[in-house]
Amino acid sequence: MKAPRIALCGISLESNAFSPVTTEEDFRGLCYVEGDDVVAESRAEVSVVSREMVGFVQAMDCMGDWTPVPLVLTASHPWGPVDQAFLERVVDDIIKRLQAAGPVDGVYVANHGAMVATGTTDPDGYIYQRLRDEVGPDVPIIGTLDLHANCSDRMVEATTLLVGYLTNPHVDMLERGEESALSMRTILNGKATPHTAFIRMPIVAASVSLLTHQGPYADLIDYGQRRKREMAGAILNVTILGGFAFSDTPENGLAIVVTGRHELESARALAVEIARRAWDDRERFRKTLTTLESAVATALSGSGRPLIYSDAGDNPGGGGGGDTTELLSALIAAGARNVLYGSFYDAELAVQAEQAGVGATIKARFNRTQATSFSTPLEVEARVVAVSTEPFVGRRGIYAGRLVLSHPSVALEIGGEGGITVVVISNRYQCADPMFFEHLGLDVGAAKTVCVKSRGHFRAGFDLWFEPERVVEVDTVGLTSPVLERLPWKGLPRPVFPLDADAVWAPPNW
Repeated sequence: MKAPRIALCGISLESNAFSPVTTEEDFRGLCYVEGDDVVAESRAEVSVVSREMVGFVQAMDCMGDWTPVPLVLTASHPWGPVDQAFLERVVDDIIKRLQAAGPVDGVYVANHGAMVATGTTDPDGYIYQRLRDEVGPDVPIIGTLDLHANCSDRMVEATTLLVGYLTNPHVDMLERGEESALSMRTILNGKATPHTAFIRMPIVAASVSLLTHQGPYADLIDYGQRRKREMAGAILNVTILGGFAFSDTPENGLAIVVTGRHELESARALAVEIARRAWDDRERFRKTLTTLESAVATALSGSGRPLIYSDAGDNPGGGGGGDTTELLSALIAAGARNVLYGSFYDAELAVQAEQAGVGATIKARFNRTQATSFSTPLEVEARVVAVSTEPFVGRRGIYAGRLVLSHPSVALEIGGEGGITVVVISNRYQCADPMFFEHLGLDVGAAKTVCVKSRGHFRAGFDLWFEPERVVEVDTVGLTSPVLERLPWKGLPRPVFPLDADAVWAPPNW
């Protein structure tokens, strides 16, 4: 077979319907690469591009000759619905570059899968459909998806294969890119003719209940992978998507996507089998958080091992602003000691502290500019203890090996020596890697309490110090509050569990 020509592209965003609109500036502030730079960045030792694109390109390189046809690859930190005009401009650019490149043998798309646009609830489906309309029905289109993707019928129908992550925290993006490359080679060599079965369940669970180390979601994914192995090569892929509740769309709901290697019936049978198991186990998707009062009292106590607190209501990795002050204010008011708190997104405050310099005492004004209704101002005296003006490379979990552009960033000491040290950053990352502290010279292992603005990915970054039993998920306010009953839902396909007691499910009548 001649060396295949494979188009490469992706627009990655996890949209929180309750957050401000995501603009071109948000994408260009994290990752926007075009043409040959897509391949160059994917082959680089350290890069800002998605790890699944890195895995796909480097695996294709290892498996033989091929010709990359790089188009556009862009990503934003999780935020609100993407501006429709910007989305259409990028997709038009992708299609024009594809047309100019001539016929291709396959298309690989590195999307997230939970994007919402100001003009459509299913922009991922729109992207796949535009690509399908361009390349025709016979060219394989393979897409990778985050476990929090909201899967639509259009996404399934317009693609040949969808490959979802298997881990949450997400530490297998590289492997899923590699799997996609192997699947592309397998399909092109005629060793697979995929057929996909898709079931969306009336289950919209909070992200805190979708971990894959333990719990109902972990058990469901493990079951799907075990059954795939047992079915003697009949199944090419089993993807179980927990979904992203905060997108608030008709496409929300735990999704089961099973792809048969050569025929549909086996895929349908396994999809129903997994769906029945999910529905029977649905009560386990409920989760109770620790109250703010209890968390502060524990931080003040002199006994027990160090703990890590998740500021769960304000997770930048789920569309949170990274700037709520509720937990920080409570710890300051209580006089908590030996606390590391990170990372607070406030570019103006970071610049103020950088200009003052290490050793200076400043009147730190958090949220002088309010991005959302949850960006409550806080003013407190603080000493600047560290400043960084350079990017750093992540070392654990979701950011491992990736370039992190959080600079300038600073460490502010509140309440005197041994009090609360707050990391303030200039780009809205979730604090999921110890390097957010360590690049400023702070010792995670020496702290009594570590507080992170992250929902779950911090678990893979900080597991050296904190096993699951020492993780405290705090019930705080914000755009990512896991208490779903508090949010003004408009788009969810009601009734859904656990919001509605009358939610029901029956297997599809295929």
